[in-house]
Amino acid sequence: METIHYISSEILSLEILKDIITQDKKLALSEEARVNIEKCRTYLDEKMKEHSEPIYGINTGFGSLYNVKISNDNLSKLQKNLVKSHACGTGEEVPLAIVKIMLLLKIQSLSYGNSGVQLQTVERLIEFYNNDILPIVYTQGSLGASGDLAPLAHLSLPLLGEGEVYADGFRQPANKVLSKMGWEPVVLKSKEGLALLNGTQFMAAYGVHILIKSIKLSYLSDVIGAVSLEGFDGRIEPFNELIHLIRPHKGQIVTAKRMNEILEGSEIIAQHKKHVQDPYSFRCIPQVHGASKDAIDYVKKVFRTEINSVTDNPNIFIDSDEIISGGNFHGQPLALALDFLVIALAELGSISERRTYQLISGLRGLPPFLVSNPGLNSGFMIPQYTAASIVSQNKQLATPASVDSIVSSNGQEDHVSMGANAATKALKVIDNLERILAIELMNASQAIEFRRPLKSSEFIESFIKSYREEVPLVEEDRILHYDIENTIAFIQHLELDESVFE
Repeated sequence: METIHYISSEILSLEILKDIITQDKKLALSEEARVNIEKCRTYLDEKMKEHSEPIYGINTGFGSLYNVKISNDNLSKLQKNLVKSHACGTGEEVPLAIVKIMLLLKIQSLSYGNSGVQLQTVERLIEFYNNDILPIVYTQGSLGASGDLAPLAHLSLPLLGEGEVYADGFRQPANKVLSKMGWEPVVLKSKEGLALLNGTQFMAAYGVHILIKSIKLSYLSDVIGAVSLEGFDGRIEPFNELIHLIRPHKGQIVTAKRMNEILEGSEIIAQHKKHVQDPYSFRCIPQVHGASKDAIDYVKKVFRTEINSVTDNPNIFIDSDEIISGGNFHGQPLALALDFLVIALAELGSISERRTYQLISGLRGLPPFLVSNPGLNSGFMIPQYTAASIVSQNKQLATPASVDSIVSSNGQEDHVSMGANAATKALKVIDNLERILAIELMNASQAIEFRRPLKSSEFIESFIKSYREEVPLVEEDRILHYDIENTIAFIQHLELDESVFE
């Protein structure tokens, strides 16, 4: 198996990114990327020898200081000062898995030959990635519009021997790690600091991480929903393809087809039903889960474009002999997409909790709270409380960040995306969804035992058997916190077929 991914202009898909991450592949520059980086840097160096007029960010100040001309003697110091002054993030630390994706995406964006960085700078970022030397980055500080300035400043500090990194299992000063590796700090040339700090790699890395997890949890929502349907003695008719072909939303059709496949061969679903209909949380699984699938697909397309783009400023175009200042760092496409994703994920959690509620309600021959001897035992009464509280938190977090804006940099940066806030709360929502689904799985797997001796499908019986190796059946009251945590771990460790992510 190939253990190196070569950075090039070939399209970087979410599936390729997942493969790089999960297979822990190393990075290297393709010859194409190396040539593009060197040509652009040579062009910029030659340009600045003969160019005395101000070019934003190269020989001027930044933001509202764009009119302040900087002498050629101070261009390197200007870039170093930029990185240091912008490293003012605060709050929680960004998870290291996301920091590593930030490095990968920044390397990719700088490789196209429109950013003017030195080859040495990109190669050092690759060395950080390959050696798991991960800068300490903070969640708060980006408006998502001049790029993710503060987070990317913290990502870039270790290039200068500044800031802190996580390496060899603990947090330590970057200069010590550079010394240990025998590396000299990078001396930034003109524009390099701005190329490093402008960009959407904080938002984009969060989005990539969340999307990979979203696809997995979207699939497991169907699987766990099917287990709940069996536990509730639900009907198969709502998944008949005839219904969905006359309202052919892609996600709806995919969900109905998957439910039929999961339930195929079940004795429970085939038995005669006394009830004519199921509640919406069961009957409308294709419509609700399907809508979330369609939203996830849309967000995948947005992020596919973004991770294959140049998002710093100004941009250098060698063939046109132009250096153009624009706004590719503005995170509006990501902010809107992340807000949409949050709503879609929150809805998967909302309908999951409703199924949990139905299962504990003492309906259809199930005992109240899914436990023998209810009264003496409270059974699954309180996990539903927990799920309900998490669902409500997700509803609160689903308020769009992208409709907000605030003026910064003395009015020069007068409309911002707030995409960074959308990204950090999206991570909370996806983690919350995982907990909600874990609670549904606990209830659904308990409920299905009351349908014995009938069996469910081979797929579901195999799934429950694997689950029971981690979380035993609840015979009488015990501390269910541990069951929830063990169920979350079971979900996290499940390996899905790669076709799910395509």
